Amino acid sequence: MDGSVTLAYDYPVLGVFWTTMWIFLWIMWFFLLFRVISDIFRDHDLNGWGKAAWLVFVLILPFLGVLVYIIARGKKMGRRELQQVQEQQEAMDEYIRRTAGKSGTSEVDQLAKLSEIRARGDISEEEFQQAKARILQ
Repeated sequence: MDGSVTLAYDYPVLGVFWTTMWIFLWIMWFFLLFRVISDIFRDHDLNGWGKAAWLVFVLILPFLGVLVYIIARGKKMGRRELQQVQEQQEAMDEYIRRTAGKSGTSEVDQLAKLSEIRARGDISEEEFQQAKARILQ
């Protein structure tokens, strides 16, 4: 062979740690960059020109732009994230309420089951009337 081959034992443990750390930091940097960019678009307080200016600043000078954005608008960034999560939770709860209401048993079905139970003799006439009143409320 005319080239050198790097074997696993030629790469020191500290070198592996250093490489792993740099990969981790780059991944964290991209997460932060995308979170800042998504926060720029999510912010309803900024007008179009403000969003465009922040976006250009973050894309042209990414390290400085993200640092300045975090310093200037970081506190509200967390509030906007919390507000979005709460809105999504409320929308999901409303969807579940609507869907469960449509797929539930109707009053007619409940009354039919109740009269079957009364016909078998499992409940008395008084219990039947009480349950019927609860269903029809």
